[in-house]
Amino acid sequence: MQFMSLAAVFFIIWWLSFVTVLPIGNKSHHETGAEIVSGTDPGSPVLPRIGFKILLATGVAIVVTALLFWGMSNETLHRYWNR
Repeated sequence: MQFMSLAAVFFIIWWLSFVTVLPIGNKSHHETGAEIVSGTDPGSPVLPRIGFKILLATGVAIVVTALLFWGMSNETLHRYWNR
């Protein structure tokens, strides 16, 4: 597979895993009882931890992409699928 195809597949898997990971561990201002500043949405997260979520999504995307390409290059699976 070409490098750009690999990059495109990785990006799509990364984006899906990032969107999946975003709500993990979020507590809103309303849930924690924190002070709600005027103009702030009460449902917004107190501590979003975006950096951690980016790293988590990257790890998940690396594993899923590696499994996908392993499955595509495995001769035993090719013989099974092409029966």
